[in-house]
Amino acid sequence: MSTTEDRNSGATGMAAQQMPGLEGSDLREGYAEIGDVRLHYVEAGDGPLIVLLHGFPEFWYGWRLQLQPLAAAGFRVVAPDMRGYNLSSRPDGVADYETDKLVADVRGLIHERGAESAMLVGHDWGGTAAWFTAMHHPEMVDRLAILNAAHPRKLSQGLHHPGQLRKSWYFFFFDLPELPEAVVHANHWHFFRHFLHDARPKYTPEEIDRYIEAWSQPGAATGMINYYRSSVRTPPKRAEAAIGPISAPTLVIWGQDDGYLGQELAEPEPDDVPNLDRVERLADASHWVHHDQHERVNQLLTDFFTPARPA
Repeated sequence: MSTTEDRNSGATGMAAQQMPGLEGSDLREGYAEIGDVRLHYVEAGDGPLIVLLHGFPEFWYGWRLQLQPLAAAGFRVVAPDMRGYNLSSRPDGVADYETDKLVADVRGLIHERGAESAMLVGHDWGGTAAWFTAMHHPEMVDRLAILNAAHPRKLSQGLHHPGQLRKSWYFFFFDLPELPEAVVHANHWHFFRHFLHDARPKYTPEEIDRYIEAWSQPGAATGMINYYRSSVRTPPKRAEAAIGPISAPTLVIWGQDDGYLGQELAEPEPDDVPNLDRVERLADASHWVHHDQHERVNQLLTDFFTPARPA
């Protein structure tokens, strides 16, 4: 079931959330009821289904530069707010953000949108959800595109090295009780705003205001932080056991100037991703590669997904 407005959460709908650069665009919004969560999404176009999964600290709006170009290329594109973010359900418990819950959301959204399978694009935490969906439900993933999100095995290996640990310090800060919530709210969300500071070009004040509006939804800060708490608290043996090979054709797009993930994490192990198409490394692009070089990213995605589109 999907609805056009969340009447129960008290959150404002997309019509009230102004979208710089998207005014008058042909975007549709809705809410998908998936188990005990409601996922808000924005949709454009018709054709084979592409699901765009955002990361931290973004929400569906992080894909604003991809939605219409991919729709114009002949696809139906759905960009949800991941659980805990913006207008989607924001459960309180750390266990509510384990990877199996994220995977269930992706599967449920694909089915709710009337499809048996989809092409997945994931950035950052959305990339983690996409990796695991492709591992555990290969029948649902036609093609997989990953943007600056290390394969779980590579990330685990990276976190054993001092260089990556320094980049990932906030993983462990976010595991503290209560303090992270107080810190991120301070100084007009300075902590979250800082994560976006290296984007090229800089996010405009109007775009930052949209992010602040999303972060300010009741319970959203805790939901966003709980992704990290869940990750850090997952026993290593359990995390290792969850990793399996991915059969879907896979494209990795990597901004080389990522300040949060080292370049050595871009290339997954051959046994983990035997059908890797390639790793496309984009110079002069930060972690926010889909913002920095959106035209190049859109072309790469279109070219990679076109074989799945009927002639």
